[in-house]
Amino acid sequence: MQQYISEHKKVYLLFKYEMMMDKKTEDFYIRLKEELSNSTLWPSEYLYKFIIPSDVHKIAKVEATFNDMGAVITTQQSKTGKFTSISISVTMPSAQSVIDKYIAVSDIEGIISL
Repeated sequence: MQQYISEHKKVYLLFKYEMMMDKKTEDFYIRLKEELSNSTLWPSEYLYKFIIPSDVHKIAKVEATFNDMGAVITTQQSKTGKFTSISISVTMPSAQSVIDKYIAVSDIEGIISL
């Protein structure tokens, strides 16, 4: 019985942690949208910067997210070759569209948005 309670508590704590992270992420995007809406006249050029593990499939997924948008994409591999920085300059129609792209790439394992 003690083991069941311990496992149940672990699951509960993990769920609680994930909910907190989701809330923090949601709050971040709300603040970002407010800042972008208040500081930028849309449509506008926006510069995305990401760091991602050097995996051709992951890099291709990021690039595909901005396909057919006229984006200028530059990549640079780290000195060790373990990571790749990706800079994407693209005209975005609104603050929400900027956030939508961040959300679209957020499921790529190991990606860091700067």
